[in-house]
Amino acid sequence: MKWAVGDFMEVLNAPVTRRGRLLLVALVIPLVLSFFFPLWRIAMKAPQYPKGLHMDIYAYKLSGGHGGHDVTELNELNHYIGMRKLDRAGVPELGWIPFAFGALALLTLRVAALGRVRDLVDLGVLIAYVTLFFFARFIMMLYRYGHDLDPTAALKLKPFMPVIIGTKQIANFTTQSYPLAGTVLTGIFAGGVIALAIGHCLKAGGRPGATAGQGR
Repeated sequence: MKWAVGDFMEVLNAPVTRRGRLLLVALVIPLVLSFFFPLWRIAMKAPQYPKGLHMDIYAYKLSGGHGGHDVTELNELNHYIGMRKLDRAGVPELGWIPFAFGALALLTLRVAALGRVRDLVDLGVLIAYVTLFFFARFIMMLYRYGHDLDPTAALKLKPFMPVIIGTKQIANFTTQSYPLAGTVLTGIFAGGVIALAIGHCLKAGGRPGATAGQGR
């Protein structure tokens, strides 16, 4: 136990390997690219909309299908059943995500340039927290839209939880919600950094004297 604790602390204070630094720089690329692709899609179909309607959620905006017309159609339907209007102002997270992505990119490059394994582990924990935080906020946003219904709406619906991932039937609408390329790219970044942090700890902490080679 004495070796395990002492050697693990030595591992944390060791520099990130050269290969690890190069991988960190490479992992910033998908994070930056994710800004240009939609993170999520919410879609619905009904007999009166055979081609369906959909809305894509980017890191900084909402974008409707068919040249943006779908968002207008969705808002008309939402007004009919008493749901909130879908717009950027109603999703404050879109004002934070670009800054969060930018900060994570800069912190990743800092760890690649100057960091120790301790910094890499801290970065992995921070990325896991930010990822879970924004996903939880997304779930809460869906909950608010499905539960904060206008009691004076033309069509009365019981409060409901919109689908998070998958397909769900609501009245005569088949609704879908699923991740898109932006989420895949951020997942590559997040998973890569976390895996790299775990790998450094396991590789160096798993045997005595391993920390001597961390700088190579």
